[in-house]
Amino acid sequence: MTECIFCCIAGGELPANIIYQDERVIAFRDVNPQAPIHIIIVPKKHIGSVLELSPADKDLVGQIHLAAAKISQNEGVAETGFRLVVNTGRHAGQSVPHLHYHLLGGRELAWPPG
Repeated sequence: MTECIFCCIAGGELPANIIYQDERVIAFRDVNPQAPIHIIIVPKKHIGSVLELSPADKDLVGQIHLAAAKISQNEGVAETGFRLVVNTGRHAGQSVPHLHYHLLGGRELAWPPG
């Protein structure tokens, strides 16, 4: 998927401030942060959204959550709290058609979010 910006970042074709990477997941700082800590976590495999997940992806989704836990510790927000958000579809604010999680923290986050 060469037209997908997150696939290009995962493939090393576009630069990003990468803070975590393993064989299946990559995480980088958001270029337009909405909180002091705003990390984008994506699977390296192209999956358009939550709606395109299959049963074969269940371990990958677990790996993403484990990466989020590790990142929250590395970024110093594990103790104070953080939000992990997945937007699905245009009305939810999904602007890149590649499954991705926003890890937000570093300040008190309002509720409800939208």
